[in-house]
Amino acid sequence: MKIDILTIFPDFFHGPLDYGIIRRARESSLVTIEVHDLRAFAHDRHRTVDDRPFGGGEGMVLKPEPIFECVEMLNVTPRGQRMAQRSTESIILLSAQGQRFDQNVAQELAALERIILICGRYEGVDERVSDFLADREISIGDYVLSGGELGAAIILDTVTRLIPGAVGNEASTQQESFTMQAELKGDGPTSTCASGGLLDYPHYTRPADFRGMAVPEILVSGNHDGIRLWRRRAALEKTMRNRPDLLNWAALSEEDKQLLAQITGKKITTKESDHDEPDY
Repeated sequence: MKIDILTIFPDFFHGPLDYGIIRRARESSLVTIEVHDLRAFAHDRHRTVDDRPFGGGEGMVLKPEPIFECVEMLNVTPRGQRMAQRSTESIILLSAQGQRFDQNVAQELAALERIILICGRYEGVDERVSDFLADREISIGDYVLSGGELGAAIILDTVTRLIPGAVGNEASTQQESFTMQAELKGDGPTSTCASGGLLDYPHYTRPADFRGMAVPEILVSGNHDGIRLWRRRAALEKTMRNRPDLLNWAALSEEDKQLLAQITGKKITTKESDHDEPDY
């Protein structure tokens, strides 16, 4: 995969690119990441990349010229062709007004061959970048950052770890919170299954008793089916406690519904629409 980042602060990415999974993926040639300074595409003596918006208003807005020229230098497939066919490239504008980034979007991006991330700054970016250059806008959450660099770093990490070979044990990326890849079959997930859209189950390591805080006995019992059930129930409990909204979209097996009924004391029924709230 090739990832290009357009920013006015290229030095920001020295840290994120040089550690952990991203560094290993780069060294293994699984991903190539290049950072481009937008000021290099500004042609006045002050290398100006922003201007006041037409119609007035507070703050400055990133100009379109440096962004368009930088993207054109990268020889990306024209926007019209990308939008008309199933392209393996995507130009993404990091924006507070964008689609919210989640694990499903990360999996979509990880399947591409090339991603270009445009980091917004100031009060925003000239709208023509969104209308005529980028094919999608993405926001990492419902809050406002000073710029898109932090969002780009999050997307880098989230997408890179989904590239085959980037993580030592690829199965680990299927059992994490929010992962929807694996289908639930039979009596439900195994003890190291995909989360099915729930939060991940709790993890413990040695010592088994730390300052009087003991690991749940079932985890050291050797009872694999008991461990599987405990982990699934714990994942359901944590999801209900911290992110109950996820239960509206999670892939729940019949066993999950029975566990939820035990947890809540209510019978769980399935709605006709997957978008309706379950009864719990």
